[in-house]
Amino acid sequence: MKKIQAIRGMNDLLPADSPLWQYVESVVTDILARYAYQEIRFPIVEATELFKRSIGEVTDIVEKEMYTFEDRNGDSLTLRPEGTACCVRACEENGLLYNQTQRLWYMGPMFRHERPQKGRYRQFHQIGVETFGIQGPDIDAEVLVLSARILRDLGVAEHVRLQINSLGSADARAAYKQALVAYLDGVKDQLDEDSKRRLDTNPLRILDSKDVNTQRLLDAAPVLLDYLDEVSREHFEGLKSLLNAAGVAYQVNPRLVRGLDYYGKTAFEWVTDKLGSQSTVCAGGRYDGLVEQLGGKPTPAVGFGIGLERLVLLLQAAEVVPDGLDQQTDIYLVAVGDVQPQAIKFAERIRDELPFVRLMVNCGGGNFKTQLKRADKSGAEMALILGEDEVKSDKVGIKFLRDELEQQLLSFDEAIVYLQSLE
Repeated sequence: MKKIQAIRGMNDLLPADSPLWQYVESVVTDILARYAYQEIRFPIVEATELFKRSIGEVTDIVEKEMYTFEDRNGDSLTLRPEGTACCVRACEENGLLYNQTQRLWYMGPMFRHERPQKGRYRQFHQIGVETFGIQGPDIDAEVLVLSARILRDLGVAEHVRLQINSLGSADARAAYKQALVAYLDGVKDQLDEDSKRRLDTNPLRILDSKDVNTQRLLDAAPVLLDYLDEVSREHFEGLKSLLNAAGVAYQVNPRLVRGLDYYGKTAFEWVTDKLGSQSTVCAGGRYDGLVEQLGGKPTPAVGFGIGLERLVLLLQAAEVVPDGLDQQTDIYLVAVGDVQPQAIKFAERIRDELPFVRLMVNCGGGNFKTQLKRADKSGAEMALILGEDEVKSDKVGIKFLRDELEQQLLSFDEAIVYLQSLE
């Protein structure tokens, strides 16, 4: 019988890899708590119309990448390809945006049917940050300072750089699009095929083309910053001033655009040279029109998303993974003979009184030698030895597996005190 395998581009996270993921997630979520951001959770499946209305029907995501299907009622549903639209839907539906400000975060899988490659998968994981109800550049600066702290605390700050741009108002973008299309029409025969297609559907995305010749042609193209309205220009200058005050270095990249239609004014990306073509680690911007676009009242909003796969890859490429993440066991309890009830009882007492100790109890029997081999293989620093003789005398042996220290034989109470002294 043929074995069933995982779907292409949807990967297992194995026990050897999960400690690094847990470390990264814990660092990020701890920082979010320190900034007083609150967690929100929403479904993996949403109505397809949510993404068509928010992302835009002529984007690659909606046209080619979404996992969309009909359920038994004939409703069109989609596995979420991104989190911002879901977060807006959840907030609006549950009354979180009316006369309120919100600073929120979420974490979980997203789904896009792309060609799988390192750092880009069909099921990928994201930590998203979304803020609502705050108009000025101060909240833009806060989310950028927050993202800078995340990268700094993970030890990768020297391997990333921040690029920022302003996409202006809808009117400014419309005027710029007209000028850009007029220029590109004159060199259309020299554009790559993907850019030719986008010229009629989403011309701003051509600025993000990876084609070398197209990028060369763009050197002489109109610049978006020259078309900014006064409000957007003041907002952008205010953001730069706040970043300067906070000591967050940045580069203004006039070609930086976002792949989703709902962005306006601030756009930013944290990029790296250590991951090949998949250079963006964190990206986001302002999307003041999205809540209204989805049926709510006009609400200013700004946020970002961090790809966890790329963040983990960056830590590995930069060789800043902390030591000791692979150690899953501190103590291994060897239980030889008819002592399993006492072993379980003593193990629970240790877990009560030493809650940060990772304790593994031997299960499945085995003689003393076999169990010591298991203890050594577990990576534990020490073994607690409980046999029938030890149980009769209400004592437990303590054997160090990594250090040349003398073996101890202590009462249960003494063993607890001794283990506490080692913390």
